Amino acid sequence: MSPTSETAHGGRRLVIVESPAKAKTIKGYLGPGYVVEASVGHIRDLPNGAAEVPDKYTGEVRRLGVDVENDFQPIYVVNSDKKAQVKKLKELLAESDELFLATDEDREGEAIAWHLQEVLKPKVPVHRMVFHEITKDAIREAVSNPRELNKPMVDAQETRRILDRLYGYEVSPVLWKKVMPKLSAGRVQSVATRLVVARERERIAFRSAEYWDLTGTFSTGRTGDASDPSSLVARLTTVDGRRIAQGRDFSSVGQLKSDVLHLDEANARALAASLADSSFAVRSVESKPYRRSPYAPFRTTTLQQEASRKLGFGAKSTMQVAQKLYENGFITYMRTDSTTLSGTAITAARAQVTQLYGADYLPDKPRTYAGKVKNAQEAHEAIRPSGDRFRTPAETGLTGDQFRLYELIWKRTVASQMKDAVGNSVTVKIAGQASDGRTAEFSASGKTITFHGFMKAYVEGADDPNAELDDRERRLPQVAEGDALGAEEITVDGHATKPPARYTEASLVKELEEREIGRPSTYASIIGTILDRGYVFKKGTALVPSFLSFAVVNLLETHFGRLVDYDFTARMEDDLDRIARGEAKSVPWLRRFYFGEGEATGVASDAGNGDGDHLGGLKELVTDLGAIDAREISSFPVGDGIVLRVGRYGPYVERGEKDAENHQRADVPDDMAPDELTVEYAEELLAKPSGDFELGADPETGRQIVAKDGRYGPYVTEILPEGTPKTGKNAIKPRTASLFKSMSLDTVTLADALKLMSLPRVVGVDAEGVEITAQNGRYGPYLKKGTDSRSLETEDQLFAITVEEALAIYAQPKQRGRAAAKPPLKELGTDPVSERPVVVKDGRFGPYVTDGETNATLRSGDSVEEITPERGYELLAEKRAKGPAKKTAKKVAKKAPAKKAAAKKTAAKKTASSATAAKKTAAAKKAPAKKAAAPSE
Repeated sequence: MSPTSETAHGGRRLVIVESPAKAKTIKGYLGPGYVVEASVGHIRDLPNGAAEVPDKYTGEVRRLGVDVENDFQPIYVVNSDKKAQVKKLKELLAESDELFLATDEDREGEAIAWHLQEVLKPKVPVHRMVFHEITKDAIREAVSNPRELNKPMVDAQETRRILDRLYGYEVSPVLWKKVMPKLSAGRVQSVATRLVVARERERIAFRSAEYWDLTGTFSTGRTGDASDPSSLVARLTTVDGRRIAQGRDFSSVGQLKSDVLHLDEANARALAASLADSSFAVRSVESKPYRRSPYAPFRTTTLQQEASRKLGFGAKSTMQVAQKLYENGFITYMRTDSTTLSGTAITAARAQVTQLYGADYLPDKPRTYAGKVKNAQEAHEAIRPSGDRFRTPAETGLTGDQFRLYELIWKRTVASQMKDAVGNSVTVKIAGQASDGRTAEFSASGKTITFHGFMKAYVEGADDPNAELDDRERRLPQVAEGDALGAEEITVDGHATKPPARYTEASLVKELEEREIGRPSTYASIIGTILDRGYVFKKGTALVPSFLSFAVVNLLETHFGRLVDYDFTARMEDDLDRIARGEAKSVPWLRRFYFGEGEATGVASDAGNGDGDHLGGLKELVTDLGAIDAREISSFPVGDGIVLRVGRYGPYVERGEKDAENHQRADVPDDMAPDELTVEYAEELLAKPSGDFELGADPETGRQIVAKDGRYGPYVTEILPEGTPKTGKNAIKPRTASLFKSMSLDTVTLADALKLMSLPRVVGVDAEGVEITAQNGRYGPYLKKGTDSRSLETEDQLFAITVEEALAIYAQPKQRGRAAAKPPLKELGTDPVSERPVVVKDGRFGPYVTDGETNATLRSGDSVEEITPERGYELLAEKRAKGPAKKTAKKVAKKAPAKKAAAKKTAAKKTASSATAAKKTAAAKKAPAKKAAAPSE
């Protein structure tokens, strides 16, 4: 039956997709006999808390939302915010003759389709409609060739969901009890956090090593040109045949790992001096053919990595933009493990190669790419432009981030069907004898590309900003063995080994995929979770673990070793994939994982980290908590008797035992990178004044005045006598005032404190007798006269300004709108999206980056001094991806009809009264449901 015609009996078909945007696009491709409606994501799930569980369930079932005693039966509930949509779908279904479930073709989409079928209980024929691109032909093909629901795929997704619920709801409470309330653990998020913490531990243990070498600039004596330069730069490689030490020759603790010549500064300078008048000649010239093949088309993880490198997008931003491109019909499905292109796509790509670059760039046969991802089984094609003819970026009409991401995908896809780049790589070795008889050999490498091939269209980025990209040429002079060269300059260069680089979003995605931990489609949300939970924060683009994450990972490694073991987590994915293929059953596997009983159906139970821990069942592990010493797992030695501890209110350093005579304690900044906490810095923190500073008694009241360091900065306050009411009508609040920016806790005096607490100060009155006061507010010092406020320039004016000066300020017309713009705190360069200059500014709520169109507040791990241009562009990209903030519609009271019968008015009052009473009763019943946030899964 043609999708544009109605059913034989004039009926209609209901097509259900996930999102309204997707529904709108698909609706345009189907005829009048079709109604396309969105489920708006999942319509039901496991309950978020005991309050959502039906009353018939009690005990552990109510807590977990899973009946572990009855084959791990999940308790599903329709989400409260989806009940109206479910009702609408049921009404539409009642008027339909067929139901098409057109959710995404991955596990998640299959599960949504199954839940829809279970909840809607259709009495009409049901079809599973799948497609990987939203084009007219693809949608019509999908309608004409539906399939049945894939139950093994649904079972695997359900098993995954139950597993994550058990992990999150059983392990998270352990963190609440032993580390800090409201923390969360998750099967993949905890392992991802462990990776970031492990890298920081490596940085903490790292010890730098210094090494020196020489760089020589050698001349051929000829007049050079672009194809044959007159000179080359070469680096010292050997002395008397012994290789010079480079960074790779040192261990992480700064020790040499191999038998090489380690030059210090003195020896390097001596060698350079002895080579100053030496003659040099070419010892050898080695030339090899160079060939580089195109990169495979994008899959989910490679798209996230390249968008991070080239566009400055975070993983979450990339997926948000890609989702919009997919739903609007510009690209194929963006959650995929596959690098395969369909025959149609290959034809379209090859046609554009010929059209845009010429037949010389088109290989004789289409290129195919083998998948590298184990158990790849999401969508069945790579991410590419949709359709049988690819629209060039200019033809799409897209703008901003969507244009840039589409362009990246388009270029990569077209390039994947182009010829190899070819050329030559050359290594020239130059030798000379020093005045002390030693022979020094220098080496230079060059690369020339004779045919750029696919590089005409696309070159992949690199995680290392100093790395040389594939299309970069380095031309060397045309020299032959034995040619004499003159040394124009020999310089001495010092180097130091660097600690391993922190993960970025792109490199963490790559690491998770290489270790086969989790599913690539979930990486963006996992990184988002560990950032949102405060386990990790960003410095520039680097992911830095918080001290809190050190405590959490320490507990999990020590007492739940298997649960955060990399191999164990990866093998659990293998087991879940076996369930998806129908090769294993979910219930026996879950029983083994949770209770530690029965025969293992997979291989996860054999994995481990060799620490003697056993699988033993999750339930047993979380029940026996007596061995967990909360103080020990949250304590980390710094050195010289100083210990870093993670407390319930944040990290702090401590020396000595509490209540002991020489006990010292100081808070550590939340946004401090753990590898920056040295003994020296800890000593500085401990040496800073802390606690309350008694300044003396107020002569007028006799109350003690103290200075304190509070959460929002230093301040002064008075100590009220015992028995002073603190609540109720007669409550008395102590006078309090923040210190000026020019003041500090160790220098503020009693006189300063009394002066600060005297604010607001009456400056005088105007001609009408209206009082003018000087006050210090949240946004700085200001004058107030009635309801008219005017800003002051400095805090000192609060006490110095006269009534005449105040009247002069009020005589000026009040500035409407914004005050004069402050000069930027820092300039970052031109944003690659808006092509406008990006600067850092100081706003009401702290520093932010802006390109004049989009503003993004700096995060806790960012600072004005250290923020890089790339980080600024990333923050702006994330803000754009979120879209404008939604404005809450104002409720407009409906006007009652002008004339109503008295009886009707009375009835209306009674109805309103009873409705109010009903609301109160409902509120009273709901009250117990209010509780702490449920643990993450």
